[in-house]
Amino acid sequence: MAIIGNIIKGVINLRNSISSETNHIENQKETLKHLLETARKTAFGKYYQFEKILNSESPAESFKNEIPFFDYERLNNEWWHRLQDGRKDITWPGNPKYFALSSGTTGKSSKRIPVTDEMIEAIRNAGIKQILAIENFDLPADFFEKEIMMLGSSTELQNNNDHLEGEISGISASRIPFWFRGYYKPGEEISKIDDWDERVQKIAENAKSWDIGALSGIPSWMELMMEKVIDYHKVDHIHDIWPNLKVYTTGGVAFGPYEKSFKKLTGKKVYVVDTYLASEGFIALQTRPETDAMQLLTDNGIYFEFVPFEPEYIQQDGSLVQDAPSITLENVELDKDYVLIISSVSGAWRYMIGDTIQFTDIERAEIKITGRTKFFLNTVGSQLSVNKMDAAMRELEDEFDTTIPEYTICAKRGEDDQFYHFWYLGTKLKDVDSKKVAKTLDEILKKANKNYKVARTKALEGIKVNLIDPEKFYDWNARNKKKGGQVKMERVMDEEKFEEWEEFVNK
Repeated sequence: MAIIGNIIKGVINLRNSISSETNHIENQKETLKHLLETARKTAFGKYYQFEKILNSESPAESFKNEIPFFDYERLNNEWWHRLQDGRKDITWPGNPKYFALSSGTTGKSSKRIPVTDEMIEAIRNAGIKQILAIENFDLPADFFEKEIMMLGSSTELQNNNDHLEGEISGISASRIPFWFRGYYKPGEEISKIDDWDERVQKIAENAKSWDIGALSGIPSWMELMMEKVIDYHKVDHIHDIWPNLKVYTTGGVAFGPYEKSFKKLTGKKVYVVDTYLASEGFIALQTRPETDAMQLLTDNGIYFEFVPFEPEYIQQDGSLVQDAPSITLENVELDKDYVLIISSVSGAWRYMIGDTIQFTDIERAEIKITGRTKFFLNTVGSQLSVNKMDAAMRELEDEFDTTIPEYTICAKRGEDDQFYHFWYLGTKLKDVDSKKVAKTLDEILKKANKNYKVARTKALEGIKVNLIDPEKFYDWNARNKKKGGQVKMERVMDEEKFEEWEEFVNK
């Protein structure tokens, strides 16, 4: 009998039963107050008069009226760069020990995002909330005695000017509490291996000695790891190696594009639990099995604002125009795209992380990630968002009985000087006419998006499709030194990057 598992499950059940209903709007008011009070004596807080904002009749209104929007470049150039020189009390009290490296999907040099002790504590608290929420998935008691495979970036952090830096998954894993280390796989020694392929090889070699009950990591790299383990042991499914695998916590990107290929690797049902951990903090997590939406963590060190995702508010580089309107949680609407803005205990203020979201349940503060502002394709008025592109890929998968876990697109002029959308689809599909796939994709997009349909009657001449092996996408990321960890493939490329991509593919 799973004695320890029953005890753990009982404690989780008790904590959930005595917890009160969450008032997300009040949580957010308290969070903003805490952020302003804590940072009021920093250089940023003095410059933007946090004391005055706190004493105003409506701190939320004063906050958005007095402080501009920031993206990484602006916040770093004006404020965060001082932290690298060891200066204190810039945008948050003290000087952070850690910086999260994030090159996102651009392939440019890494951003360095401060990770304060308060943010590390917030991420840890979110992890505890996630464990508590797992009780809602009606798992057997012995599940709580199984091991957890956390596939992130290396936990071997680099020292830079008396700071430690690495990807947020590596920083988080390097700070796991002592009581959890017995459950954590692949373990400290393997997790420190910097080379991703070498790390996955070690995982494959040791896989049979572990009793994995849960997986955690970005879908594309998790699938490659499972494929390696399956191939190494010459079995059909990952459950042949880890028969007690019950849960996969995903995050970083939408799981939809990987759902079909993921199921082919498992062999049995696995609960997919979505999470939203960005370099800037732990933003949301899925708390119940009847939805794949995630609940915003409204009482965990992050204050949220939302800007309607409209073309007139988005500049060509994906940033916001400064007079774009923002609203708070109490004024959001269902099924409407918003640009997510955060202020946090890491000293990010009115910070645009680049994601767009929709609310699926306002009372529960539940959201879905719908895309990236830089991946919004609005050439000649087509207005294609990533969620529309993802949905089109799912229809193509059904139509041609295949999987398409990766894709990228560029809008540019063709040889006839007309505008086309050029698509590269990552699929194992063989012996299919790419023109037939292009025609089907075109019809799907016309049906799903009226703006695209209108554009197709005007300046958008058509679409062109190339079918390539999904491995090409992973090799592209590896070439940019971004294999594994928090890496995400760019869904939309500009013409300069697309030219590099096509040269790489054609090699």
